Amino acid sequence: MVDLRVVVASDKFKGTLSSDEVAVAVGIGVRRVRPEASVDSVPVADGGDGTLAAAVASGFELVPVTASGPTGEPVRSGFVRRGEVAVVELADVSGLIRLPGARPAPMTATSRGTGELVAAAIDSGCRRVILGIGGSACTDGGAGLIRALGGRLLDGNGADLAEGGAALTAAASLDLTALHERLAGVEIVVACDVDNPLTGSDGAAATYGGQKGASPTQIEQLDAALTHWADIVARETARDLRDTAGAGAAGGVGFAALALLGAELRPGIDLMLDLAGFYQQLTGVDLVITGEGALDEQTLHGKAAAGVAAAAGAAGIPVVAVCGTNRLDPGQLRAAGIAAAYALTDLEPDVRRCIADPAPLLRGLGERIAAEHLPIAGSPCADQE
Repeated sequence: MVDLRVVVASDKFKGTLSSDEVAVAVGIGVRRVRPEASVDSVPVADGGDGTLAAAVASGFELVPVTASGPTGEPVRSGFVRRGEVAVVELADVSGLIRLPGARPAPMTATSRGTGELVAAAIDSGCRRVILGIGGSACTDGGAGLIRALGGRLLDGNGADLAEGGAALTAAASLDLTALHERLAGVEIVVACDVDNPLTGSDGAAATYGGQKGASPTQIEQLDAALTHWADIVARETARDLRDTAGAGAAGGVGFAALALLGAELRPGIDLMLDLAGFYQQLTGVDLVITGEGALDEQTLHGKAAAGVAAAAGAAGIPVVAVCGTNRLDPGQLRAAGIAAAYALTDLEPDVRRCIADPAPLLRGLGERIAAEHLPIAGSPCADQE
């Protein structure tokens, strides 16, 4: 009997199943066809929402923290840690999902809560903080993040600025003394999957402001405020990083992390695969099954499924994907290193049913994958080894 090893490294199916739940369902289906198979789960995320859950499933410990939500109200969030390494998920504290009543606040929403979580991680003894950014509700240039870590943004009268992007137009000076003291000996790494600059037609406000509820006029105002903020930071640091790829991520949090925290920006999926020990689990693996809610053009630009496929492909391991819906053609899948895609809608055309009860469908997809992609003893595929 052939020893079979399968690794399921899927992102969450947003709004339905966590990455770990996806793996459990697929694994049940695989073992129905190949009961001798060993199926291991490596939950993954790309730095956006779901990052904390994936890290906990990979062995990190959740440390609960109450922090400021995007409009200032307290929210129950936290960071995860393993030894001196912490992971903070911006989406869980400063994200759109934290807006009270889902009411946008494009001009006043703040990233302060994210900074409070980073501060809590540092104060607990963590010396490396991985900050996953994505899904933010704010366009404040990361000013809230900086203030929560000890920086001060002052107006012309020496008073502290109000929260939010619109208030940045009044910034006159920046005091980073306390921030530098807090960050001494701390490494900040940002998980970032967009390459937008801070300002301009491809910047944070122009590209993402509308998604956060900003009107065309407000987008112009926010871009002007971010431009002024970048001028203040450039004067203080003698470096102008507003046009750096990724500076516009999360409403400008990427910019603040680069310019004022000395952060390194890395693709989110690469970081999360490192943390999950994915590469170490590939030895002797026959098949990797990745997945996410939708395979589409965004998948091809650094999302979790493409990152998993690239890593497994580099190790010579075939990769297939499960998803809710698939909008990629076979050529696009092959270019991403994915041999085949199996969608819930292949089994159940009604998308509402797929969303309401995806686990049985994933079990069915696991059966199909096992039948079509796992070698049978004595078969030509198995004999090639």
